[in-house]
Amino acid sequence: MSDAEQIYLDLVRYGHILSGILWIGILYFYNFIQAIALPRMPAEARPHYQTTILPFSLNVFRWASLSTLLFGLLFIISAEAGVGDLNAGGSYLLDTARGKSILIGGTLGIIMAYNVWMIIWPNQQKIIAAVSDTLANGTAAPADQPKWARTALLASRTNTMLSIPMLFFMVAAVHLPVIWS
Repeated sequence: MSDAEQIYLDLVRYGHILSGILWIGILYFYNFIQAIALPRMPAEARPHYQTTILPFSLNVFRWASLSTLLFGLLFIISAEAGVGDLNAGGSYLLDTARGKSILIGGTLGIIMAYNVWMIIWPNQQKIIAAVSDTLANGTAAPADQPKWARTALLASRTNTMLSIPMLFFMVAAVHLPVIWS
């Protein structure tokens, strides 16, 4: 493997890891910190949190999920194409212990990214818009707002549960190849 290939693979790998840490860190913040602390916040302060901090953190959250996914896919595509010494002639994903673990972990990651972009983000956008409208115009909250919140919450909790096996298989790819023996 050439030095350039090694540097490329290392950059892709580190991009994937750092993006993943950011993504899962924010996911855990939402589910283990915010979900507990927000109900304890004074009712008059919650809308301000929802219109200032939450939009920014959701933006970082969704872009971290996308960059994690893209770096992971780039790594897999590179491995399948024979970049570096990851692929010994067959399919990296199907013929190696690492690849099998990455395939499972990556599939879970794709499901989680889908939840972020297609369920959590759109529902949170509706909630933020409704809260902003209430703050600006004094309008009543829409009747669907609890439904939006519940849908986003369930998708987020699903992602939290999926993150455990996803992280296991991503770590197992390098440290537990024996699971495929």
